[in-house]
Amino acid sequence: MPKPPPIIAQLSPIQLQKPADLIMRQIRNLLASGALKAGDRLPPERELASQFGVGRGHVREALRKLEFYGVLQTFPQSGTIVASLGAGALERLISNLLDLDRDDIKALTETRGILEMHSAQLAAQRASKAGIAEIKDALDAFRVEVEAGRPAVEEDLLFHLTIAKSAQNPVMTSLIGLMTPDIIRLHKVSRVCEAGRAQLALQEHIKIFRAIAAHDPRAATRAMSEHVRLIKQQFDEAALQMIASQRSQALA
Repeated sequence: MPKPPPIIAQLSPIQLQKPADLIMRQIRNLLASGALKAGDRLPPERELASQFGVGRGHVREALRKLEFYGVLQTFPQSGTIVASLGAGALERLISNLLDLDRDDIKALTETRGILEMHSAQLAAQRASKAGIAEIKDALDAFRVEVEAGRPAVEEDLLFHLTIAKSAQNPVMTSLIGLMTPDIIRLHKVSRVCEAGRAQLALQEHIKIFRAIAAHDPRAATRAMSEHVRLIKQQFDEAALQMIASQRSQALA
């Protein structure tokens, strides 16, 4: 008979929940119970942070996500209000947001790739002189970190966010911004910016910047497409290495 696998191989990593997700769950429960209804006004961030026992940044992150997806609406004079959708629809929408697999590297990189290529194309068409200068500043900041031998994960993504801003499409910028924290975390876990990868990324960034500065949409799309392809390849290789390492540890 085949030897049964060691028990350790049957265990799964514990997923720690972020404070923002826990806040969203509580809001979902209030909607489900009827304690919170469409049109109700939420307390100010400061009061919510005190009640939840967390920093205001966590509250702001949760409210920002719920507002982006239409669960909440913010008005200058009225504050933050629950949207006019039915409680059931709002509860289901929050559930869908919480069920997103933020560790799905393939899904994140595929979605990011689509957005990044289109943002590069639009930036090449629409970027102003000031916008191009901002992209250059972000490129220079990335260059400094890379040449100093540091991973430069945040500077890398800031470069991409600056391009998205220059594309002058607020929805696209928001979508890329929402993905950024999870991409940063996966970059660090997978270490895709190590082992010389950052040096290659710098050269790719330079090509992207030059195409945008030249207002050449086709060249910008092509340069970003190649950059995204190499990022995906790097993630795939890192994922295979992590799987091999986990199997090795399980059999040890």
